[in-house]
Amino acid sequence: MKRLFAVIIFAVTALSGMAKSVVNELKSPDGTVSVSIECDGVITLSVFQDGVTVLSPSEIGVKTAEGHAALKVRKTEKGSADRSITMPVYKRNSVRDNYNELRLTLSNGFRLDVRAYNDGIAYRFVNILKGGKRTVKEEVARYNFASDYKAFVPYVNDNRGGDRYSYSFESYYDEQRLSEMFADSIATTPLAICLPQGKKAVILETGVENYPGMFLKKGNGNQLVAEMAPVPSTEEIGGYNRLNLIPTHRENFIARIDAQQSLPWRIVAISREDRELAATDIAMRLAPQCRIKDTSWIKPGKVAWDWWNNTNLTGVDFRSGMNTPTYKYYIDFAHDNNLEYIIIDEGWSGAESLMETNDEINIPELLAYAKGRGVGIILWSTWRNMLKDTEAVMSHYADMGVKGFKVDFFDRDDQIVTASVSQLAEMAARHHLLLDFHGLKPTGIQCAYPNVVNFEGVKGLENAKWEPRTGDGPLHDFPRYDVTIPYLRMMPGPLDYTPGAMNNATRDNFFGNNNHPMSQGTRVHQMAMYVIYDAPLQMLADSPTNYKRNQECTDFISLIPTTFDETVALAGEMGEYVAIAKRKGNKWYVAAMSNWTARTITLPLGTLKNIGTHARIFRDGINAYKDATDYRAETVALKDNSLSVEMAPGGGWVAVIE
Repeated sequence: MKRLFAVIIFAVTALSGMAKSVVNELKSPDGTVSVSIECDGVITLSVFQDGVTVLSPSEIGVKTAEGHAALKVRKTEKGSADRSITMPVYKRNSVRDNYNELRLTLSNGFRLDVRAYNDGIAYRFVNILKGGKRTVKEEVARYNFASDYKAFVPYVNDNRGGDRYSYSFESYYDEQRLSEMFADSIATTPLAICLPQGKKAVILETGVENYPGMFLKKGNGNQLVAEMAPVPSTEEIGGYNRLNLIPTHRENFIARIDAQQSLPWRIVAISREDRELAATDIAMRLAPQCRIKDTSWIKPGKVAWDWWNNTNLTGVDFRSGMNTPTYKYYIDFAHDNNLEYIIIDEGWSGAESLMETNDEINIPELLAYAKGRGVGIILWSTWRNMLKDTEAVMSHYADMGVKGFKVDFFDRDDQIVTASVSQLAEMAARHHLLLDFHGLKPTGIQCAYPNVVNFEGVKGLENAKWEPRTGDGPLHDFPRYDVTIPYLRMMPGPLDYTPGAMNNATRDNFFGNNNHPMSQGTRVHQMAMYVIYDAPLQMLADSPTNYKRNQECTDFISLIPTTFDETVALAGEMGEYVAIAKRKGNKWYVAAMSNWTARTITLPLGTLKNIGTHARIFRDGINAYKDATDYRAETVALKDNSLSVEMAPGGGWVAVIE
């Protein structure tokens, strides 16, 4: 991302002889957020917004193999910045990065960088020792809160192969108080804390490279404690269908870091209203800068996808499945509906080699056919197979005309994995290949390499295929989850939720069906996801047959871009509903979704610049409460600066205004 302008000023104070307690204060540019950093042998950090305590004094630090005496501050630098970052693949074309910063040079060979933003704070440690590698035994982060607040906790709940840290980063949210958290469980980030006065604090991270990601667990009192995966020493093939590499033994340290290496940014985002979280850029501001000089070849877009719909095609004269005629049909569907890509998912290659292909599917023939139709092909791979002779694989398929890879089953974020993520992204960029990472949450690498166009790390639509029922209906509440993730999971980066179900069900009528899947909530709830969810590479998960049966909806979905020039969060409450507007060129795309509560909301369109006068709207039909496929499409004139929107239980609303 090119820096358009920057004003960065640092004042330096030498403190080399200072022992005892050192206290530094830092305020955000608007003065509403303040950070207090104290060094008295250890570093503690306190955070406030509008006088409300966000974090009580909380210890942070890095413990290395060489060990250190009590910490001292050697030097203090203060500075500020106000700059713009161009974003080639995002929900905005640029991001403003405005902060005040404090840098403390510490006696243990690290520098502590702390930034105060108007909407949160962030800190990181930087190894400033020259020479060889250093061994990090532990990174300390103990987040202390003033009271027993409610939290939205995304627990790790299905360890792969018995390894505590092998996980797909797909979590529902347990809504519970800090004291009620499960003592032996770890959670992923982002994790939200409900503060007084309707405020929220969200803990997350970015800039995770060659270093493990952060989990959180219950600490003492009203405390959350960071935990990170130690470096694996041995691995074996295992997990679902033996698609994973599972660590069988781990070292007693979390990382071996390079000289001058920066550790990840630890972020505490703060909101006064929930809607602010649905549009914040705080993780993008702190992510690494773009390392690709020419990004013009990176083409976001929508994708016809085979796996969720089980290649269910009807009215054709061939047996649908993993074969050449099936994918020619998907290519034709993509061409006819202005979709940029198709994905060929699991089954096209050998179980252990990407250089071996299924005899039933002719990849060169499909690539030639797709090129003639103006459609790109993306191929699926496991992470462990992609590691085998990566350069040869990427070179081979890029030369054939493949546009990218969906790399699946990482299911870890220890140092070995995060180091390989950067390597894969860099190598793919050299071969002009897109990447969609599954079994992984966003790490910030998508800013360094914008060819990384999506991540999974979400309980997406695929989970509807095997959702169990209880006596009261489905076990999990998808609509509530759907209107929680825009405030949390979407903060660090895009999400491959894979929306677009045309078989829609009310809560009473829904059941999991692997071969003929459906979604919880209304048709328009699914359609609204194409605006609300950030996904530069966005799937159409249902079958071409179902989309052709519902061509009016398909036509509308095909018009919605996957990257935007501007994004505005209009209204919302975490777990209840969300409303977002995004602009591309001279058109505004506006959408809302609700949980299982029917509701009427007012959208303040007057906050949108240069809005048009006519809207093409899809809304829930009058009978959507009992038939979730019911919808109404209409074109209306906009007469004032607000619009009343009605949503059925599990409902949605979406419009294009021009």
